[in-house]
Amino acid sequence: MVDQNCSYCTEGDLVAKFGIKICELDTCKVYLFKEQSHKGRVIAAHKKHVGDMTELSADERSAYFEDIAKISKALQEIFNPQKINYGAYGDTGHHLHFHLVPKYANEFEWGGVFEMNSDRVYLDDAEYTELVDTIREALK
Repeated sequence: MVDQNCSYCTEGDLVAKFGIKICELDTCKVYLFKEQSHKGRVIAAHKKHVGDMTELSADERSAYFEDIAKISKALQEIFNPQKINYGAYGDTGHHLHFHLVPKYANEFEWGGVFEMNSDRVYLDDAEYTELVDTIREALK
């Protein structure tokens, strides 16, 4: 099912407000979150329009979490964070997705919950392209 009001289903202008598509894995679409106060923050949106992981079969859920783990491993190798935080909210956007947020000791929000959009750090086009290319290559 595709929801025409869902940014992850329709992509285009809706998702471009906050993300840049990196690639697609078996179960999800991976986006670089434009606000980069946590360098390397990405979103993994399930390819199916479901609002909760309980709407997936056990096999679908397992495969999705394998993709989440693959993304996390790539982010750890590229950015060497002290921790990656995972957030799955969906209060307003009812499409299953996880935010993977690299966290760095003694930096912004260390030891606390990350803000959905702190509106602090945006990059120029060349910097976005470099990050997208680096993450895409690590996910091959």
